[in-house]
Amino acid sequence: MKSILLNGRFEWPQGFGAFSYGRSQMANVISYIQNQELHHQKVTFLDEFKMLLNKFNVEYDERYIFKHIQ
Repeated sequence: MKSILLNGRFEWPQGFGAFSYGRSQMANVISYIQNQELHHQKVTFLDEFKMLLNKFNVEYDERYIFKHIQ
């Protein structure tokens, strides 16, 4: 499907990633969300996603990791 909001082709992903944090981490999560735009100027979402997978010892296959929209 061609999207008027994207330069490329839009497709729904085949999978997803979800990570949870405990109540004691709430302040860190709120701070992350408030500074997310600035944070992602330094670290891409894709790099951060892979970092989280590695941090939590989640095995993954590069073939199934999403790619940047072109």
